Formats: sequence, C-alpha cells, structure tokens
Amino acid sequence: MYEGPWVAERYHVVGPLIEKQPDAVLPVIKAVLSNAPSTDAVAAFNAQYRLQAYKAQCDALLTDLDCVLTPTYPRPVTLSGLADEPVKRNADLVYYTNFMNLLDYAAVAVPNGMMANGLPSGVTLFGRAFTDQYLLSLADAMQRNASLALPGGRKMAAAVPANAASHDRLALVVCGAHLDGLALNGQLRQRGATLLRATRSAPRYRLYALADGKRPAMVRDEQQGAAIAVEVWELPHSEVGSFLAGIPAPLGLGKVELEDGRWLSGFICENYGLQGAQEVTSYGGWRAWLAFTL
Repeated sequence: MYEGPWVAERYHVVGPLIEKQPDAVLPVIKAVLSNAPSTDAVAAFNAQYRLQAYKAQCDALLTDLDCVLTPTYPRPVTLSGLADEPVKRNADLVYYTNFMNLLDYAAVAVPNGMMANGLPSGVTLFGRAFTDQYLLSLADAMQRNASLALPGGRKMAAAVPANAASHDRLALVVCGAHLDGLALNGQLRQRGATLLRATRSAPRYRLYALADGKRPAMVRDEQQGAAIAVEVWELPHSEVGSFLAGIPAPLGLGKVELEDGRWLSGFICENYGLQGAQEVTSYGGWRAWLAFTL
C-alpha cells in the first residue's frame, strides 16, 4: 500500500490535489506518492497478476472456513513514534489487516477488552466477499458476550438477537440420491458444495420410495413419524438457483427439522407425488433401503 504500483492507484485520486495545492497534502503522503507518476503499465499489470495468484491461494484456504479471526493490530504505537517513522509505524499497525483490502475480503474489527497496560485490544473477523452481514452478526455476539462498555458507559444487552445473519453459503439437508457417493451427489460437488455432517431428522418424518424407484420423499408426520438418516451439505448461495432449477417435480426445497431442533433447507415432496410410492420409513434411511433392494 506504500510502495510499488499500488501507489499509482492512490495517486489517481489525490494527484490532482497535490499538483494544484501541494501544501494541502501532508508531507508524508506526498512522499509516499512521489514515485507514482513514474510507475509504468507493465509493473501495474505484473502486480495485479501476482495479487490474483495470491488471491487464488487464499480463496482456496477460505473454502471450508466460515471466517478467520486475527488481532486487529500487533502492538500500540505512540504519537511520537508515528511522527518519527509515519510510514513504517502505519505499516506496522495494519500488519494483520492490510491484505484484506487487497484480496477483496469482508472484515469487521471488534473490541476485545483491555490489556494489562490499560490500552484497548481488539480482534478482526474476515471472510469471503459479501459476508458482511454474517461477520457483523458474529461481531455483535462477541461484543455482547464480552460485556464491554459502550461510549457513554452503557453496556450492550447480553442476549444475542435471534435473527443472526447467515453467511454466503446455504446449509442443505439431503436424504436420497444426493447423499455422498450416490448417483446425484455430483450435482452438489460440481457446484462447490461440501459435506458438513451426517445426522438424522427429527422423529417426525416418513420416508417413501417414489414410483420411479430412483428417488425418496420425506414427508412430515407429527404422530407417526420417525428419525430419518440425512446429510447436511453447504452450497454457495450463487449456485442455489441453478441447483433448485434442476430439481424435478414432485420434489422441491423447503424446511426440514433435524434431531438437534434446527430447521434447515432441504428436500420436501408435494403430496400428489406419493401416488404409487412405497413407504420405506422402517429402514431408517435411503442408503439402508438401497442396500435391501440390491
């Protein structure tokens, strides 16, 4: 951010002011941007390509993570230290966070209490682009849990709001051919989905083999239902539309209750689709039914 072709981008914004009113800009800023006019296009493109290569590596690391937590800054900087070495000290302060801008990640800094020397401390949560609301929800929960005083001495209520935002991926409950290793699982994997866990539904469902014999249907039954073996996959929101469009009737996506009480998006079936279907609830899941029919 303080050297190389990146300063040319910053000069694009501030350059006209420096040229017309040089005294209106702090000397340290003028010094940082002084080499910008001599930066050539080759250097700028080389830097962009190098950055994209780094971003590809970092994006791969974030694929299976909800977010990452870092310190907000490595150590405090005094005003005198900042005055003596402004560029170096500023670079120190953003050691843990500067890359987030360059890599186009979402981030939020959260107060984390006071250090032994009486100075404030904080952490930063960052994740993929467009996870802002999700990160803000986590930050809100962290700050409430820490019971830190707000400006004016007020404190946040301990209770965390129930409507916490989700991140950029959809948790999806599957019970049939989309299970890991089965015929349609590739439709999830080719869209970048990852398996979170194998679990069971709440004991309020009945399982049917549809008339074509290839697909199951889970139907909620409060009185005579049972727990059905399912898997929870995580699918990027950007892929949900194409996945949903490929689901043939009578199946669709709705809400499914898991044994831990959570309601997640999952496969449901229209009642008319049960015509000619065979109930297989007693087998406890689609894999067990398939094993029986082999």
